[in-house]
Amino acid sequence: MTDRVNPVTRVLVLPIRFYQRFISPALPPTCRFHPSCSTYAVEALTVHGPLRGSWLAIRRLGRCGPWHPGGLDPVPPRRTTVPDLPAEE
Repeated sequence: MTDRVNPVTRVLVLPIRFYQRFISPALPPTCRFHPSCSTYAVEALTVHGPLRGSWLAIRRLGRCGPWHPGGLDPVPPRRTTVPDLPAEE
């Protein structure tokens, strides 16, 4: 089964892909995280959708600076919902 990407997610990923393709190669590598913030944002959006993915990407960008040591920071796995079980009487 092929996962379909939400159309809103596609729109949000477009400027990130533009940055990755045309702007990032012209800049020196400065990312202190793995994966890079732009790669993290694309993965967060595609795995979690536009709402939670955007929130995760914004949080990641907030950690991107000299005050944070960086390192390995993978996108958290997608949450699975557990159906409510009927209460025992």
